[in-house]
Parts: sequence; structure tokens; C-alpha cells
Amino acid sequence: MSVSRGYYLDRHEAGRVLAEHLKHWKGQPDLLVLGIPRGGVVVAAEVAEALGAPLDILPARKIGAPGNPEFALGAVAEDMVYIDERLIESLGISRSYVEGEALRQQALSRLQGQRLRGGLPPLPIEGRTVILVDDGVATGATVQAALLALQTKAPRRRILAVPVAPPAAVERLRAAADEVVCPLMPEEFWAVGQFYEDFRQVSDEEVIRLIQRRRGAGQGAAQ
Repeated sequence: MSVSRGYYLDRHEAGRVLAEHLKHWKGQPDLLVLGIPRGGVVVAAEVAEALGAPLDILPARKIGAPGNPEFALGAVAEDMVYIDERLIESLGISRSYVEGEALRQQALSRLQGQRLRGGLPPLPIEGRTVILVDDGVATGATVQAALLALQTKAPRRRILAVPVAPPAAVERLRAAADEVVCPLMPEEFWAVGQFYEDFRQVSDEEVIRLIQRRRGAGQGAAQ
């Protein structure tokens, strides 16, 4: 399956295209697919189903800079925390600000994880081959920080799979992952949504349904 037309019909098609590029991982016993909520979970569900892998979420949130919350100083995901120490030192940002913002975002991440799993426990990460999926990447700052936060859980391998991203962002992300899969890398890039015919907002209810359906397909928490 290709994207010769230069865009995806929707996130479901994007997930099926990604799965084709990841099919060499099918049957890997320690495989785990993580979707970044909310749109990334729709894509990840298609990947998990095609590869026969369990599905969970990585509710990653940026630790934003003072006055510029979109500029990532690090990231959190439930009990995972990554802080770019060199960056905060070079910018002269106070330790108290970073620690306070990390705690605030971590609390929000935990709440999101609990809500979107619908009461199910998170799946273990340590020692597993993890495919991290989002519905696209613009600058790559959040995904890069999420990959570094993920490393604190000691996965065996970190694979980033995104349907679309600009080439420069993909090159930067290769340093943070063991493998990067991105079928569509347009030079002219303004926003992820421009590469989808249908890029409607994904609801919490849809994410919960996808997680519960995949867990019910024999991919339980014990995996």
C-alpha cells in the first residue's frame, strides 16, 4: 500500500500504510504498540491489529518553556520524566520552574492515561520492542522528548512510526529512536492536517473504545 496521491484519506488508512512498512515486526513476541493520544491512537490501533500486537497509549505532554508552552524543555508521560538539562542550563531557566511544570504536566498525563484506558492498567514496557505511533509530526519536538522519556522505562528497542513528517524533522528524530518509519516526507509542509482528507478531531470515547477492543482481542494486560 502506497500514498502516491500525496495524502491519506483518514487516520485509518494512514495506519494501514504504516503497518505495511512495519510488517517485518509481525510475530515479534515482545512487541508493543503505543499511540500518542488522541489522533495517534487511531493510527496505532490499525498498526497493532495488522501486527497482532497489544495496544496501549503514551499520554506524553511537553514541559513548556516560560511564556512559550510550545517550546519543549522535556516531556512527561505518567511516571516517565525527561528533562533536557543542557537546554535549561543554556537558557538560564530556573530549576524550580522546571520541576514545578514537570509535576503539573505529569499529573495531567496520569489523569489522561487513567481516563483513556477506561480503567485498564498500563502495559509493561521494560524489555519490549516498542513502536511509538502518532498521526504526524510537524517540528518533532514533542515526539522527540516522548521518545527520550520512554527510554527511562528501558524498552529493548524504540521504533517511531508516523504517517507524515518533513524530512528535516525525520532526520532529527533518527537520533532519538532505533528506527524511524515515515512513508510520506513532503518538502513543503505547513501542518499535519494538510496531508489528510479527513482530519477530524478524535474523541476520548473513540480512544477508550479502541483500547478496550484491542485488549479484548486477546492482548491482555499480562502481556
